[in-house]
Amino acid sequence: MYKNIFKRWIDFLVALLAIVLLSPLMVFVWLLLCVATQENPLFYQPRPGKDGRIFNIIKFRTMNNLTDDEGNLLPDAVRLTKVGAFIRKTSLDELPQLFNVLNGEMSLIGPRPLRTFYLPLYSQEQMRRHEVRPGITGLAQINGRNAISWKEKFEYDVYYVDNLSVGMDLKIVLLTVSKLFHTKDVNAREDLTMERFNGNN
Repeated sequence: MYKNIFKRWIDFLVALLAIVLLSPLMVFVWLLLCVATQENPLFYQPRPGKDGRIFNIIKFRTMNNLTDDEGNLLPDAVRLTKVGAFIRKTSLDELPQLFNVLNGEMSLIGPRPLRTFYLPLYSQEQMRRHEVRPGITGLAQINGRNAISWKEKFEYDVYYVDNLSVGMDLKIVLLTVSKLFHTKDVNAREDLTMERFNGNN
């Protein structure tokens, strides 16, 4: 009952309330990034959602689009602005995903949506992470994030799918908040420091 009905309603109501309460903060971050990146501070990227359906995740843009002499984008670490680095460290860049939750594309809690080019690399077991909506935070995020291997990350994702409950979601929320204040693990960004998944690691 919780998984199929109540979880979605809770997601919707909490996301709506959070958007209302956090809108001044989001506007402030938007203005900061307008100055820092000199472009649209909202960033859209296709990600696989429930059942592998593709949607556009919304995030605050923390990198500029500087290129080399041949027009190729510079490395992420070079393009990450000082303001962007702070936004990432505090996970404020994730706030626009509340709109993805409101739209039903994501959940507050669930496996993190990864890049679409990973889809052909998943094993049948790993693909099970798409049996539920992806989340802003999840079981892997409170258990080490990029400090664990891809194998462990996917094992946590599938474990969550098989054991999803209101109790587990509450535990993940509480531990996520705790780790945000301690800026450990949950703020270590896999998109900057995690080795790219190749289907074997």
